[in-house]
Amino acid sequence: MTAPATATALDLRQVEQFLYREARYADEHDYDAWEALWTDDALYWLPASDPDADPGQRMSVISDNRSRISTRLKQLRTGKRYSQSPPSNLRRIVSNVEILDGDGDGDGDGDGAGEPGDITVAANFVLVESRERGNETWAGRTTYRLRVVDEQIRLAYKKVVLVNHDRALPTLAFLI
Repeated sequence: MTAPATATALDLRQVEQFLYREARYADEHDYDAWEALWTDDALYWLPASDPDADPGQRMSVISDNRSRISTRLKQLRTGKRYSQSPPSNLRRIVSNVEILDGDGDGDGDGDGAGEPGDITVAANFVLVESRERGNETWAGRTTYRLRVVDEQIRLAYKKVVLVNHDRALPTLAFLI
């Protein structure tokens, strides 16, 4: 078991363990545990095309605040959401984890702006989704902003940029 986290003492191993756990919760459809990882001011973003666009100004596949994350999960828990009935079998590999934040404010730009104590982390992923229609492979890069709340690492921000972000997505079933 990893020692309790503090805002100034997150190391790469603690970050990796958190990202692996977040991926496992998503893969295993453990929506309660996955939802508990988010901060109250969270943003979950998957850009529709331009990964550098402002999510408030451009079309997004997902641009969810904390309330919308909760609503999405309530829909999935009903078991009647078409894209997840039956749920896909998922497994993802998270790799190339890097702590990007250079100034401890969590925005990764070194300018001192953002939430004090947040850190910015990025990682690559490959995900295999298996459904009746066959297997689909997804790959991309995720940027996270992590924050320690009550000695636990939490997600304040998650941006997923798919390798094929410039193409139509055949399904969104792998996304929570």
